[in-house]
Amino acid sequence: MIGRALHWRLPRTLYARVALILVIGLALTQGASFWLTLTERDNATTDVMMGYVEREVASSVALLDHLPASERADWLPRLARRTYRFILGPGETGAPPDARLSARMAESIEAGIGRKYPVSVNTIPDSREHLQVHLKLTDGAPLTIDVLPMSSIPISPWLPFTLALQLAVIVACSWLAVRLATRPLQQLAKAADALGPDLKGERLPEKGPSEVARAARAFNSMQERIAGYMAERIQILAAISHDLQTPITRMRLRVETMDDQVQGARLQRDLAEMETLVKEGLAYARTMHGVNEDIHRTDLHALLESLVYDYVDTGAAVSLDAHESVTIATRPNALRRLIGNLVDNALKFAGQAAIEMRHDHVNHVVISVLDRGPGISPEALEAVFEPFYREETSRNRATGGTGLGLAIARQLALALNATLTLENREGGGLEARVVLNAA
Repeated sequence: MIGRALHWRLPRTLYARVALILVIGLALTQGASFWLTLTERDNATTDVMMGYVEREVASSVALLDHLPASERADWLPRLARRTYRFILGPGETGAPPDARLSARMAESIEAGIGRKYPVSVNTIPDSREHLQVHLKLTDGAPLTIDVLPMSSIPISPWLPFTLALQLAVIVACSWLAVRLATRPLQQLAKAADALGPDLKGERLPEKGPSEVARAARAFNSMQERIAGYMAERIQILAAISHDLQTPITRMRLRVETMDDQVQGARLQRDLAEMETLVKEGLAYARTMHGVNEDIHRTDLHALLESLVYDYVDTGAAVSLDAHESVTIATRPNALRRLIGNLVDNALKFAGQAAIEMRHDHVNHVVISVLDRGPGISPEALEAVFEPFYREETSRNRATGGTGLGLAIARQLALALNATLTLENREGGGLEARVVLNAA
């Protein structure tokens, strides 16, 4: 449970996580080192102070003992120190000292003067450690040593600023180290995202640490191998398409000379379907290889309006609902072909199509192709984008479909850095939604 909560609280990026862990680790290490240094400093200071107190108190008591009673009061301010002072009198009574520092201070004073002057020690109620050592001088006069043990030496006022500067240097060095360590990963992710269907991504620089250079070389080699495989695949499909044209043409000529007109018409339809299948298969392969068209600033309203006019001129029932003019950077021919494929699909299964365009003002433009056809079962809404997939209730040989129209449309959407989804409409029909990046 704690591990899960910690996981959700960590930053999402590797850069932030590594930087955070590094900064926290170094800060904790610095804090521990500072604490150990202060502890050792206080212990060493205490040891020095105890030896100093033992000698100084013994000397001061001996001096006061040799002075006349009338002169002792004048010497008290001179003999006072930061941690103790002398009082001519019996002082206050109390319990024996129990604090470690007070007990050690009492032992040091007793060690210095206890052999000649019997002493008694007690604590004084106070907000801090406070004790008094009582003794009598040789003339019987009472003398009290009022002691305020100092647990540690005050910290210099410049020390916090120095620690803050050190922490700032640690944070800056951690940021730089993590940035240098994670930059190759960012470049690799960027190159992978830029590798579109055209397989023309930028090569990564093969430099830097050995691990980074090796990963860059592997990624560049992978791009080249994939591009080679795709080029070989297209070449094979192109050769098959070209070679199939000749036997199909011969078969058509032979069908035309057949006496049986009914069978001849059926064979003509089969040959036309074969030719369509070959052409669309080649078109799908080329689409997967990418779109070589350059990107241009395009008025979407004008593009869609021109597309609709072309359909209307052929007698197709296609309408446009796009009142707002939007201009984006895209590949216009590829986009026209994408929307055309969706319109053809709608006309094939519904006999009519409606195109709608809206700008959601969040750097996205949504183009929808609507129809009132039979729709698609919910479980097949994603499967229909697979090549040669046909749904029995809406796609069959009688419609002339090859199962490649939506697959080509999906590949075109990927080449345009857009998303294509299908959704059944209320009341029947299908909506094909294309979301374009308008930034």
